[in-house]
Amino acid sequence: MQIRELSVPDSYEITPRAFEDDRGVFLEWYRADVLSEWLGRPALELRQANTSVSGRGVLRGIHFADVPRGQAKYVTALYGAVLDFVVDIRVGSPTFGRWDSVLLDDADRRAVFLSEGLGHAFIALTEGAVVSYLVSDVYRPDREHGVDPLDPAIGLDLPAAAGTPRLSEKDAAAPGLEAAREAGTLPEWSAMRRFYDDQGSTEGAS
Repeated sequence: MQIRELSVPDSYEITPRAFEDDRGVFLEWYRADVLSEWLGRPALELRQANTSVSGRGVLRGIHFADVPRGQAKYVTALYGAVLDFVVDIRVGSPTFGRWDSVLLDDADRRAVFLSEGLGHAFIALTEGAVVSYLVSDVYRPDREHGVDPLDPAIGLDLPAAAGTPRLSEKDAAAPGLEAAREAGTLPEWSAMRRFYDDQGSTEGAS
């Protein structure tokens, strides 16, 4: 597989090698050892796996969880296509408020890995898009937060082909980036750097 760091630090695009013949296709869509070696720390201690099915135009996010533990995520599209967004919500980060995106579909079968403390969202480009997520912690509603995905201060570039974005009531009511910062819910860049470094130290000591 090929791994490329996105413009938001600590997030990556993963392109697997697919083997195709007259029977179909086989690929390894997640390899903990390869990703961990690339990161220099454990990639993902799997604690939960999620699947969502979304109609065209459904916009999910921007979601994040308190650290520690937070939720690192490994995301891929099993059917259809979505445009996946990673948003830097770490206060003090040199790329705070910026985002990057990756097309996830059932053709190239790419995946996105985002570290704890980053915001995540996607918009479905096709009807019935199936997205699976491997996550590093179970869902803890008291530690889950959101940022308005339509906040112009973030400016996600939503493709017109997806139509009018369709949000849940919870996502539509989420605060903008500045309001979330003022409320103190966003992670701090310096604290996240210590968190990532501690993970690497733990791996090296094992």
